Amino acid sequence: MYNILVTGSNGQLGSEIRELSEHFLQYNFIFTDLKELDLADSNAVEFFFEGNEIDVCINCAAYTAVDNAEDDRELAMLVNCTAVENLARVCAKNSSLLIHVSTDYVFNGHHFKPYEETDTPSPDSFYGLTKLNGEEAIFRVSNRAIIIRTSWLYSTYGNNFVSTMIRLGKERDNLGVVADQVGTPTYAADLAAAIIEIIQKYDNGEVKQIYHYSNEGAISWYDFAKAIMNECDIECNVNAIESKDFPAKAPRPFYSVLSKSKIKNDYKIDVPYWFDSLKVMINKLS
Repeated sequence: MYNILVTGSNGQLGSEIRELSEHFLQYNFIFTDLKELDLADSNAVEFFFEGNEIDVCINCAAYTAVDNAEDDRELAMLVNCTAVENLARVCAKNSSLLIHVSTDYVFNGHHFKPYEETDTPSPDSFYGLTKLNGEEAIFRVSNRAIIIRTSWLYSTYGNNFVSTMIRLGKERDNLGVVADQVGTPTYAADLAAAIIEIIQKYDNGEVKQIYHYSNEGAISWYDFAKAIMNECDIECNVNAIESKDFPAKAPRPFYSVLSKSKIKNDYKIDVPYWFDSLKVMINKLS
């Protein structure tokens, strides 16, 4: 039986893994968040691994406040890089597999074809830089690590674009949503299922890979907002605006569609279409 540690377990992805874990009783899942395990404390991480004999660690912990990271740089780097390196070192010492979740923000979004894992990262935001530094730290110290970059994550848990659009759509008659940023939403429940599938197929050997995972398709935030309103029967007029009309402290990638070819080929994972997953999520809310 694998002992599987899930860090950052109170967030969107961690919560979806917790829900999914009830169907995988052959594994012993251990769920922690900052209160139970401070990843920035290397001694605490080492002690925890030794005491619980961790075989696999799914790292969902992250600093994700993209705009705040431009000012709160020390904390963003601590969580997204230093803590990640601590975790990777302890995983390496214990021959544990580390599955780490990263982001499309490691790319600047300046070209217009789906990003592959071999494309050179070039983040425009400090948040993206911290996540890239975390990836690099993992591969410096670990020979049993899988990095999964994802995009536009949402779920029934926590605050995200879908929950925000539903709330604002009920409060307002009109909303402006950017139409010149294109990517793909990712339903966290789908990503959670993909991660479990990878663990099921893991052979306990050395692995050092980056994969991309999002739902299928490509849309703008405007398209996504329109679909949310329609599916929820919310009578709110969504207007298309440009990024320059909605200034943010941190620059966003204008195009960050991720190619899923590698993860589909290596693990035979079925990737749902974004609209189908949105409907599943909204039906779960009702």
